[in-house]
Amino acid sequence: MMEKIHFKAGQIELEGILQLNDSENGVVLAHPHPLYGGNMFDFVLESAENAFLKKGYTTLKFNFRGVGKSQGRFDNGRGEQEDLLAAVAHLRELGLTKIDLAGYSFGTWIISRINTEEIGIKDLFYISPPMGLMDFSGVPAMKALKLVTTGSMDEYAPPATLRKVLDECESTACLEIIEGADHFYGGYHYELEKIIHAHIGK
Repeated sequence: MMEKIHFKAGQIELEGILQLNDSENGVVLAHPHPLYGGNMFDFVLESAENAFLKKGYTTLKFNFRGVGKSQGRFDNGRGEQEDLLAAVAHLRELGLTKIDLAGYSFGTWIISRINTEEIGIKDLFYISPPMGLMDFSGVPAMKALKLVTTGSMDEYAPPATLRKVLDECESTACLEIIEGADHFYGGYHYELEKIIHAHIGK
């Protein structure tokens, strides 16, 4: 059942959409860059949401501070980390014990800045991490990284760059490249959903 919710991140209130399932598994979904129109209603993020729902997960997507009806303003990734942690805490308060994180573009960068081991995250899913545009160096351990997807035509998340970074991090994550897709996955949303669905819980 879909429910519009509000939850606190420090002194501000964020808006989100929660879909509850009868499972101990949950996922928080992080949207693309707020300054370029990114929000929780993004079609790529919806593909990830659908994949997790079909696996019986509770899903929580939300607007970062300053987006939509979420209070505050853009904070160059600092406050956005607090937002993400608040979303995880909200799922914990609902009794969910196994929580994954899934992000698209800017959302992956926010996830990468967090020490996910400290907060007991199970698996991470990165959709087109913009490693050709944003600095992913010196990120916390990536042991929980399960899946990275990108398109063969993605100039912000070039497959060669992603391979190099994953090798340098000695990551065991699976890198899936969708032939013909660019950063926005136009015409490839269902293929993306199938790939994510296949890796959940593996």
